[in-house]
Amino acid sequence: MKQQQIIVGAIAFLGLFAASHLQAQTYKSAIGVRAGYPWAATFKTFISDNSAIELYGAARGYTNYGWISINGAYQLHFPIEGVDGLQWYVGAGAGIHFWHYSKAFGDPDAKQSISVHGYLGLDYKLPDIPLNVTLDWVPNIFLNGYGSGFYGRYGNLGVRYVLSE
Repeated sequence: MKQQQIIVGAIAFLGLFAASHLQAQTYKSAIGVRAGYPWAATFKTFISDNSAIELYGAARGYTNYGWISINGAYQLHFPIEGVDGLQWYVGAGAGIHFWHYSKAFGDPDAKQSISVHGYLGLDYKLPDIPLNVTLDWVPNIFLNGYGSGFYGRYGNLGVRYVLSE
C-alpha cells in the first residue's frame, strides 16, 4: 500500500511539474453542453496556460428514479504536437447529486449523494470559428446514497461556444 502511495505521489508531482512548463491554452472560456452520460450544461475557463476549471449541471432520468447534479473539476491540459488546437487532459473533481424516486421504486433514505470523479480526455478548439469540442471518460465513485460505489461508464462528447480566446 505504501509503495502505491509513493508511485501515485511521484506521478502527480511529475504531472504538475510538466504542466507548469507547457503552453496548452487555445481559448480562455467556453459554454455549451456535454452530450452523453449524463447530459449536462457546461462552462469551462482556463485559470492558467495549462489548467482549467469546469463547472456543469447534469441530469439523468430513468423510469422509476432520476437525479440532477452540480459538479466541478480541475483539469490539466497538454498540447498534442502536430495538431494546432488539440490537447489531452487529466483532472479530478466532485459533485453533489439530488435524487428523486417514483412511488413504484419506493422511498430510499438517501436523497443526496456525493461523488468524486476523474477525467481523461481530448480537447480541440476548431480553427477560425469559436467552437470547442471535447471527448472524455469520467469515472465516478459515489461515496454515499443510492448506488454508492464505482461507476466507469460516465463520459461525454462536449460542444462549447468559445466566449473568449
